This record gives sequence, structure tokens and C-alpha cells, in this order.
Amino acid sequence: MAEILAVQPVLMVRDVARALSFYRRLGFEQTFSDRTRNARYAGIRHGSCELHLQRHDPLEWTYPVDRPTTRFVVDDVDALHANFLKTRIQYLTKPATTPWGTYEFHLQDPDGNGLQFYRDSRD
Repeated sequence: MAEILAVQPVLMVRDVARALSFYRRLGFEQTFSDRTRNARYAGIRHGSCELHLQRHDPLEWTYPVDRPTTRFVVDDVDALHANFLKTRIQYLTKPATTPWGTYEFHLQDPDGNGLQFYRDSRD
């Protein structure tokens, strides 16, 4: 049977340049974009984790839907949280142990996409 080797979520954004700026603050680096100016699609990477950012038309934002949430497995939740605190990002929760056995914190990007960073608290 074929194996799935990786997943690369594509997050909807209003402005790719603004999203790139935000994710750089989190330590992501840009890996590609479809254009050198006014990009509509770009890839970013943090370690072995890759996300894609895709610009969507303003009319697509009028439909009242929840934004997706992406979960990241990390080795040191507290250290990553401390790094993110230095950037003064809004909507950053404090790390906490969950009833389902993880230790995690959450934040939102400027377009409302949820980002959750966690490890198994039983480790």
C-alpha cells in the first residue's frame, strides 16, 4: 500500500505579503512564491513542517464559516511559547494540559486561521 509522506495545509489569506510577514515572526521561512511581487500563493517552512498560503478574493470572506485549525507537534511547548511571546502576537493562549492528554497553546494568524502547538503530556 502507498504511504502518505507529508501533509502541507493550504491556508486562506487575504494578503500573502501580510501573512508572510506574520509567519516570519513565528520563525517560518519562505520557500517559494508564484510571483516576485504581489504573490497569490507561497510556501513557508519551519523545520520539516511546511504550510502554503493562498490569497482568496474578498467575496470569499463574506460567507460565515469557521477558519481551519492546524496542529503542530513540537518538542518544547514552553520554549516555543516564550519565543512567540517576544513577538507580541495577539490571540496567544497560555500553555495548558488538556483533558485528552496534551500540553498545548493556541494562536490565530491575521486571517483567523487557528494554529495549535502541542506535545503529548504523558511524555
